[in-house]
Amino acid sequence: MTTRDPQIRATAMPTDLNPYGGVFGGWLMAQMALGAGSLASRVGQGKAVVVHATDFTFPSTMELGDELSVYCEIAAKGNTSLTIQAEGVGRARDSEDTVTVSHGTFKFVLLDENDRPRAVNAT
Repeated sequence: MTTRDPQIRATAMPTDLNPYGGVFGGWLMAQMALGAGSLASRVGQGKAVVVHATDFTFPSTMELGDELSVYCEIAAKGNTSLTIQAEGVGRARDSEDTVTVSHGTFKFVLLDENDRPRAVNAT
């Protein structure tokens, strides 16, 4: 079995709930964007800004107190961009059982010190 490390982890709090008592999809999207941005900045070795987000799915749900782990991987590299796939995995607070709760794709453009696009391999 292969283990993988999450980019980030977060616990769903009362302010993260939708009017129906479940975790708000927008919160899941934001957490995935934070994880993907962390990977983009690390791989790109500098400033990376999201320019496109797509293909969001929410195959399962989370509840108050559940832990979200966001896993990310580079799907493609362009001249100045990185496309990153993010997966959100929920774990009930008092369990080891996990379930995929979200998927999404983010495209980041790397920027130089003047906020102009720069090559992926430039440092």
